[in-house]
Amino acid sequence: MKRYFFTFLLLLSISTLSFSQVSYEIRQALDFFRTNQMVSGDYAKMLEESNIEGSPFLNEEFIKGTIYTTAHQKYVDVPLRYNIFNDLIEFKSEENKILAIATPEIVDKIEFGNFQVFYLPFTNVKKVRKGFFILIEQGNASLYYKPQIFLKKATEAVPFQEPQPAKFIRQVDAYYLRIEPTEAKLIGNRKDLFKLFPDRKEEIATFVKRNKIKTNKVEDLRKLLQFYNSL
Repeated sequence: MKRYFFTFLLLLSISTLSFSQVSYEIRQALDFFRTNQMVSGDYAKMLEESNIEGSPFLNEEFIKGTIYTTAHQKYVDVPLRYNIFNDLIEFKSEENKILAIATPEIVDKIEFGNFQVFYLPFTNVKKVRKGFFILIEQGNASLYYKPQIFLKKATEAVPFQEPQPAKFIRQVDAYYLRIEPTEAKLIGNRKDLFKLFPDRKEEIATFVKRNKIKTNKVEDLRKLLQFYNSL
């Protein structure tokens, strides 16, 4: 398949104020496109041509949504989609060009369809990185999930077997817990789960045992977060 990627530099001032402390200036998508064209100049263009089966996107079609920036601006009716494989939020410009937010640090929150997406620090193999996460439950402790996609490489023809094209394969979502201001942490087994609540370890252990909480079931994790946030 043939895909075009465009990146741009979105240069806006950064504020540390929270949603509850600021009023957002509402702007339209057209203003968003024009503003970013002015500050970024020419787009850096990368062309990728490959035959890959499946889809790298959370939502294949663009959905009109809202981008909240740390500069206290709110852009509405922006066509958005999430590229899981590249961990990018893409949008479509008025000229139908596909662009990707290259400086996601300026984003407070992105809403489209039923999704609320945040750009968060998280622990990955003992290193702190940043990436996009989809909100499940919000509170003193918040629950997010990060969709996972694996790219299976193409294989050459062998005796009695036809060549196989590369393919995107959707995998099980990864669940993360975040107690601000610390980074989001991957939820593993029950033993790992208790470590995520050092201040309430005994209460959490009792709740998990009594309610037979399973760490691979989102509704169980939601109940656990609701319990913790009520303490």
